[in-house]
Amino acid sequence: MPTRTTETGTETNVRNIVYWASTVCATVAVGGAGTADLLHIPAVMESLAHLGYPTYFATILGTWELLGAVAILAPRRSRVKEWAYAGMVFALSGAALSHAASGDPVPKILVPLMVLGAVLLSWTSRPGRRTLFTTASARPHAG
Repeated sequence: MPTRTTETGTETNVRNIVYWASTVCATVAVGGAGTADLLHIPAVMESLAHLGYPTYFATILGTWELLGAVAILAPRRSRVKEWAYAGMVFALSGAALSHAASGDPVPKILVPLMVLGAVLLSWTSRPGRRTLFTTASARPHAG
């Protein structure tokens, strides 16, 4: 029978700090990008055109980015959070690959990868109550 290790208060506090710091960074970045997309900020529209995406893509992407940021911050709804994290991974890795394929300079490729790092750190450091499955069992959380 496997033994269960418990986190000490200090480990829990550090994990909470890492979770909230990375989550705030990720949601501000993704939510800000979503807002810029929805407002059709000229620089965003020029970048999308440069990458070969149609203008309506900004509205679609911006809507999902904002909804994803809200889902990550909202209490409960673990399954929705999982989908939001997955969507962010797809969108940010796609952005980095799109910039790379278009021959953009390295910083344009690194920015979405850095946000992706914050998203992944947020996802991996979540408290048990914010995950789809608990660490004590393989049964899904309610919600």
